[in-house]
Amino acid sequence: MLPRQYDRPWPNREIISAVTEQQPKLLVVEDDPGLQSQLRWCFSEYEVLVAEDRASALAQLRRHEPPVVLQDLGLPPDPEGVSEGLMTLEEVLALAPATKVIVVTGHGDQENAVRAVGLGAYDFYQKPVDTDTLQLLVDRAYQIYELEQENQRLLRQQSASPLDGIVAASEKMLSVCRIIEKVAPTSATTLLLGESGTGKELLARALHSLSPRAGEGFVAINCAAIPENLLESELFGYERGAFTGALKQTPGKVEMADQGTLFLDEIGDMPMSLQAKLLRFLQERVVERVGGREEIPVDVRVVCATNKDLQTEIQQGRFREDLYYRISEITIQIPPLREREGGRLILARTLLTKYAAQHGRPLKGYTKDAQAAIQGYAWPGNVRELENKIKGAVIMAEGKQVNAVDLGLGDEDTDGPNLNLREVRKDAETRAVSRALVYSSGNISQAAKLLGITRPTLYDLIEKYGISTER
Repeated sequence: MLPRQYDRPWPNREIISAVTEQQPKLLVVEDDPGLQSQLRWCFSEYEVLVAEDRASALAQLRRHEPPVVLQDLGLPPDPEGVSEGLMTLEEVLALAPATKVIVVTGHGDQENAVRAVGLGAYDFYQKPVDTDTLQLLVDRAYQIYELEQENQRLLRQQSASPLDGIVAASEKMLSVCRIIEKVAPTSATTLLLGESGTGKELLARALHSLSPRAGEGFVAINCAAIPENLLESELFGYERGAFTGALKQTPGKVEMADQGTLFLDEIGDMPMSLQAKLLRFLQERVVERVGGREEIPVDVRVVCATNKDLQTEIQQGRFREDLYYRISEITIQIPPLREREGGRLILARTLLTKYAAQHGRPLKGYTKDAQAAIQGYAWPGNVRELENKIKGAVIMAEGKQVNAVDLGLGDEDTDGPNLNLREVRKDAETRAVSRALVYSSGNISQAAKLLGITRPTLYDLIEKYGISTER
């Protein structure tokens, strides 16, 4: 018996066609020629594509990308069984995860219908075929697909925000974003700590964009990229004739950032000789150009960043302790990519969508081996390394999906072996649960099926390891 929501006619078939401005595509995977003809007639409002086996179904999927697939589970060479049908279902969803697949099963075959839904099928229908009911199922599947696509479009529009480009899918990065939102409206000097490639400048720009100074300039300078003898004049400016080649009065980066935000990247590499002058500016909020005596007041918000351990630098006499306390009114620790459990794959999908659009490549996600490689790799270069690999993969990929070879990821484990069985088990279970939650978009029932455990057992693991279920 069909659920109650299917017991009245669906009124929007004409609206669906009008919105798409062409006949919506429906792929029918069925090896019975008679039933093929019946379904073509039944779905005259659709552009019906027909496939009789797995190979032709995947070929039609790659070529036409239909939003909805109506698939029989009994396909050749196993028309009496379901193994080929379930395999086809898995491959269809791997190629096009957003596609709504309605599986058609034999009468009373409830067990295999449930298996299909567990693998990701949108819905199921049991033979014998009733065309009116089947039309209702397909129409609703198509509408759900359209709603999801519209939701994705709205999410992409919302991403054009002060936190644009920041994907916070892990609990640690969500915490960082919450701190950014709290600190941004203030003028507190902020220190961003994190390994190279973790996105420190992106977060610094977010601090500026969310602040009252957003309409003014964001001026960045890399303290490690400029020679020591030039850094002072770059920061504080110089007067005409201050040194050979100083042909005119030139303001420095600090002055240029007046009323806005000054971002001092890699401040841990700033020479000791300049640290005293920077400290004076932070205390007095005035600068003196090289070769000048005039004190110039500057109203600027200062954000600093470094990948160095400043406490160690202080102990070894390479960084002033009083300067450290001045620049760290608020300190934000940015986690490396390897610690963003559950967030790597979501970030990778976001970057793939971005660069595939830039290069005009119709890529539809990652293969299973690519997903496993992204989750298992240590990412010593953090987000920057992930971004570079995805850029290369977008260019090199030959299929509709990016695989591990396209990403240039092998099977080697960059971390040393952990021989503590308790820690190995905890790590393995945490990773498995987190991945299952990512793949199921936080659906506990589906995640439990993927893991082969019961819902209560999954809840116990989530509570035991403190795993976030927000996906």
